[in-house]
Amino acid sequence: MTLLAFTTPWLLWGLIALPILWLLLRAIPPAPIRRRFPAVALLLGLTDEERQADKTPWWLLVLRALAVAAAIIGFAGPILNPENRPAGTGPLLIVLDGGWADARDWPGRIDKASTLLTEAGRAGRPVAVIRLTDLPQTVSFQNAETWAGRLAAIEPQPFAPQSYDDWAKTLPDQGFDSYWLSDGLDHPGRDALLAALRAKGNLTAFVSPRPVFALRPAGFEDGKIILTAARLPADAADLDVIARGPDPSGIDRELARGSLHFDAGAPEAKTTLDLPPELRNRVNRFELLGQRSAGAVSLTDDSLKRRKIAVIGGAPDREGLPLLQPTYYLRQALVPVADLVEGSLSDVIPANPDVIILADVAKTTPAEADALLEWVNKGGLLLRFAGPRLAASELSRADEDPLMPVRLREGGRSVGGAMSWGEPKTLAPFPENSPFHGLAVPDDVTVTQQVLAQPDPDLSTRTIAALADGTPLVTRKEIGAGQVVLVHVTANAEWSNLPLTGLFVQMLERLAVSTKPAQPNAQDLVGLTWVPQKIMDGYGTERDAGEIAGIEGAKLAKAIATGPGPGLPAGLYASAERKVALNVIAADTKLTAAAWPSGVAIEGIETVKSTALKGALLTAAMLLLALDVLAALWVSGRIGGLARGAVVVLALLLPHDARAQVPDDVKAIEATRGVVLAYVQTGDAAVDQVSEAGMRGLSDQLWLRTAVEPEMPIAVDLEKDDLAFYPFLYWPITANQQIPSTAAYAKLNRFLRTGGMIMFDTRDGDIAGYSGDATPEGQMLQLIAAGLDIPPLEPMPKDHVLTRSFYLLQDFPGRYTGGAVWVEASDPAAEQAEGMPFRNLNDGVTPVIIGSADWASAWATDTDGVPMFPIGRGYAGEDQREISYRFGINVIMHVLTGNYKSDQVHVPALLERLGE
Repeated sequence: MTLLAFTTPWLLWGLIALPILWLLLRAIPPAPIRRRFPAVALLLGLTDEERQADKTPWWLLVLRALAVAAAIIGFAGPILNPENRPAGTGPLLIVLDGGWADARDWPGRIDKASTLLTEAGRAGRPVAVIRLTDLPQTVSFQNAETWAGRLAAIEPQPFAPQSYDDWAKTLPDQGFDSYWLSDGLDHPGRDALLAALRAKGNLTAFVSPRPVFALRPAGFEDGKIILTAARLPADAADLDVIARGPDPSGIDRELARGSLHFDAGAPEAKTTLDLPPELRNRVNRFELLGQRSAGAVSLTDDSLKRRKIAVIGGAPDREGLPLLQPTYYLRQALVPVADLVEGSLSDVIPANPDVIILADVAKTTPAEADALLEWVNKGGLLLRFAGPRLAASELSRADEDPLMPVRLREGGRSVGGAMSWGEPKTLAPFPENSPFHGLAVPDDVTVTQQVLAQPDPDLSTRTIAALADGTPLVTRKEIGAGQVVLVHVTANAEWSNLPLTGLFVQMLERLAVSTKPAQPNAQDLVGLTWVPQKIMDGYGTERDAGEIAGIEGAKLAKAIATGPGPGLPAGLYASAERKVALNVIAADTKLTAAAWPSGVAIEGIETVKSTALKGALLTAAMLLLALDVLAALWVSGRIGGLARGAVVVLALLLPHDARAQVPDDVKAIEATRGVVLAYVQTGDAAVDQVSEAGMRGLSDQLWLRTAVEPEMPIAVDLEKDDLAFYPFLYWPITANQQIPSTAAYAKLNRFLRTGGMIMFDTRDGDIAGYSGDATPEGQMLQLIAAGLDIPPLEPMPKDHVLTRSFYLLQDFPGRYTGGAVWVEASDPAAEQAEGMPFRNLNDGVTPVIIGSADWASAWATDTDGVPMFPIGRGYAGEDQREISYRFGINVIMHVLTGNYKSDQVHVPALLERLGE
């Protein structure tokens, strides 16, 4: 329903004067007096150019009355759709929770607070605004205009409010009304603040109808990543969660995606991601798709990264027979997914590895056994494999050894051999309580010999894998925070072909990676200083920590348990080689809805768009008065027609700046101010950012090394921008960019025909080659190139002008090396002059360059001129970056100067003439 209100309604009493105005206007001009005068006959036949009406026309009276009425109503301050809230008196306190849960609709909350400030300003009420995520401070009431300027600078924080009790103690003694823009969650201490605000005056709560989503830290179980999200209110919904991290080229992108389904009434939903170790190690954050808040982001740390594993064999190495070594298959399986620690048992325990693997090790010294037991108690995994030495020893026979999960029988068991009965035994499906549950068991995996476990009462509960006849194959026992696991066969192929299969690698992965707890213990952090590397804002966006000081381990441990707060933001913290993630949402965080007692008015945060009509009505009054002047002149005959009056009115209505309808030419001015390296916008913000940084880095090198002094790079929208201003376009190809429209293709073809150059870069390291069949980027290049007027191409010949337009080059690397670079095919009839190492290719500039080296990443620098991405390794990598810069300079010099270097073909003739 549309409403109308007035700021000064008493001015509407002026409308009563309109009838009086009507009578006054009708009396002007006065009616003529009739008198008989005989000499008037002499005037017959004469015409008077000027006419004067005997009375004001009715339509002119209506026009004037409307003008006066519009002015009166306008000065009364009409407002369309005003907030329907009783006007209060006295001070007003606006309370913002200001935490991560507010970020989901923060602009709406700021709009609502701005509307409340405007209403308070009209009522002349002093106002104070507080954000509960700030440290408590004195509340100061000021005029609304003062707070209106500060409101836009307030942002949500990456943590929840934690000082409700302290804020309740700092409230002013005087009475005041309160407006609380709540995040809808029940935080500790909230009841105390709620009671304090109600004791001071009326309290109105504003609650958003949008749900709150929170993503808990990722867990790891049975070789899979477990992701859990909470939702309030608990309604049915579907949501995607994505894993992000750098790709092989270092560009951050989506690596994996899972789906979350919230059943009606269920406050949580879970999903799993089954990623290979190489991909899992790249993940640096998980986030809920479409949810813009720090609570919907979970940073990852070392809990999902490579483990440190020590592998120790009991038998001596057999020189020349590596396949028979007890640790050969273990090392082959673990090298791609873990960091191996070398040395003896006494050497590796002080290194505190995550896993220690003993392959057929039966005897340890008392000191080693005690150190190993202490290490397991603290959370380590001891993984043991059987073998001839263990089977022949007396270890864990009569009594269970502390470092063995079960007691063993003497002699072991042999099946399927020449001296035994029966066939080799296969594996049984893994039970549900086993970490191997879900892994497929190949039919060809067999066991010919093993050590047997004594049938003790705990044997069934400690068995996590068995043979088809029920004989335990893998047993496990927990010791303190750690565990001991025994595989009853050898780690090589002597007793089983299991180490020769992919199942062996999967079983090791399930055991080794799941050993470290998802959240570090307090004792792991205390005593160290943790320096923030990346921190999050309230919206979940990561940024560099800058100069934030390091945090003591005890404070970080407390924050991990209770959540981040002022001075300790959510982010990634590092100490030496270890990294710990401090997330907004902890593993045990529960979302509880805030309850409001009776007597508290509850409203939504939706802001009704109020429109002030004062300006429009006063403008209408001025226009009506202008029309009145023109109409009066026309009635009196002083304007030769209504058409000329209309022309005057239109001239008055035209804007003073005649250029208001001229297209914005700021971009054109920037593009023509000097040489500009432009890049094509792809729609992928990360790729466009790298392109801009790459053009900036190449421009800086041109400034330093050549006479070319480029301006700042410019992003080009193919659909909107004119390409005629740019000599060069860098076009990175992404798999999902839009195909240009017909109009854009027309501009591109005109650009190519008039001397422009486009540098296409698939950024795939030449996996696709020019055919483009192997990668999505290469296929997209084929689709884009289909609509372009591109001449025949060839791999860049060794005597092409690009190899010597400024530097002498034979390689053209970017971030990748070795890929082919395609240019316009040269004239087959071009000849090589005598005494010159190259042909005469003076045939203009190649309109396109096609490659895959990711040149922009190699050129990219930040605003301080520091390279943004690593290239190669060590000095070789910096040499590669230098050659990449030289190739970029050659390209730009070729664009700007053409093939003038080909004129060197005439050098021998010129020298000969000079000699004559």
